[in-house]
Amino acid sequence: MDVGATVRKARRRAGLSQRALAARTGVAQPTIARIERGQDDPRLQTVERLLNACDESIEALPRAGIGVDRSEIRELLALSPRQRLMSLVEESAGSEQLALGRQVR
Repeated sequence: MDVGATVRKARRRAGLSQRALAARTGVAQPTIARIERGQDDPRLQTVERLLNACDESIEALPRAGIGVDRSEIRELLALSPRQRLMSLVEESAGSEQLALGRQVR
């Protein structure tokens, strides 16, 4: 995460100058300038305070690929290309039957 760019974009979306953001948060304007330029590595609490003053927040999200069940991928990779193709044909036939079943109603 580029903290400086995030703070700068949030501040601009809120229509605030660095001075106005400083007045709202108690964080000195020169400090905000250094954060936005990437010259200062603020604490999480400081970033939260700056973003909250801009009516924005930080959200923690899981990293992509963490907690993914790769067992099916491994099973497919163990198959030959011909076996994978046959599996695809069988699954598509099942999908077509499901689609037809929905249309009957």
